[in-house]
Amino acid sequence: MTAETVRPASVTPTGVVVAPPGLEREQWLTVRRTGVGGSEVAAVLGMSRYTSAYEVYLDKRGELPLDRPQSPELAEAAFWGLAHEPTIASVFADHTGLGVVEGPGTVAHVERRWMLANVDRYVIEAGEAAPSSLLEIKTRSAFQLDEWLGGVPDGPALQTHWYLAVTGYTHAHVAALLGGNRLVVHRVERDEQLAGHLVALVGEFWQGVLDGTPPPIDGSPATEELLGHLYDVQAGAETVADPAEVLPLLERRRELKAREQRTADELREVDNQLKATAGEAEVVKAQGQVAYTYRQNGPLAAKRFAAAHPDLAAAYTHRVDALDTKRLAAEHPAEFRAHRARRLVVPASKENAAA
Repeated sequence: MTAETVRPASVTPTGVVVAPPGLEREQWLTVRRTGVGGSEVAAVLGMSRYTSAYEVYLDKRGELPLDRPQSPELAEAAFWGLAHEPTIASVFADHTGLGVVEGPGTVAHVERRWMLANVDRYVIEAGEAAPSSLLEIKTRSAFQLDEWLGGVPDGPALQTHWYLAVTGYTHAHVAALLGGNRLVVHRVERDEQLAGHLVALVGEFWQGVLDGTPPPIDGSPATEELLGHLYDVQAGAETVADPAEVLPLLERRRELKAREQRTADELREVDNQLKATAGEAEVVKAQGQVAYTYRQNGPLAAKRFAAAHPDLAAAYTHRVDALDTKRLAAEHPAEFRAHRARRLVVPASKENAAA
């Protein structure tokens, strides 16, 4: 048997090590492109607020920068999550009496090597010598406490079930630190039906990656953000589109914009009727209960205030540091244009033509 045909030894019931721990970031990101990891499953299924299936597809195809920057908010959240991980693992072990150890690196399913897992920690039951389950660790805002008290939320639950599908374990533990001072622990039992669905759905996505067939463009904010900055735009460049593809989309857009306007008008009419009913009152009751409020606690009408009290307005006016975009555009046009957002504009004549 040659070295190429030797199957790596399993480190879990169905998991084999495909990359050791402690890799340089670029090496680790390269390994991630060989399959789908747990943190990407929600995006592949269209259930992530931050990443879309289309972005994951482009990344796996190598069509995006390997180490593209995160938003400052996500980068800071990731930093604190990693920093708190050892502490949460230690407290979990103290609270449960279970042993907790670090893993051997990136694990793949022994038969489906595109199924990847970077497990936070492995759990050793009392009296056992080897791990028999895994621990997924999360750090979340205190505002999510109620959601976590009811069980593991969808995103982390999908990630945990994916890890169970990769490793072959029958159960997992999830420990979440909420608000920095509340640890919530859940045990997650393996659901064979759910695991099968995940493998099938993500497997279809991965086959699309191999075949060069992208997932459909969805309406998520993540896809909108990606498309706004994906291409190096050529000023004035034109493309000839297939009418059979574009004209139905323009017609659908016209219908949706018209419906949006009707809904906005109807909502404004209802709100105005409620405001008229309130009159001078701030609180409106119905059947002995507060039905709604119409309080004078909204933003200050700055222009109206300045016209009525010019001296006070002048006394409370201060300068704010701001980027001089006009001068930047004039003196560094290339850099300015490179960082401008793209806007989709459909001329009114095109909307009418689609109709």
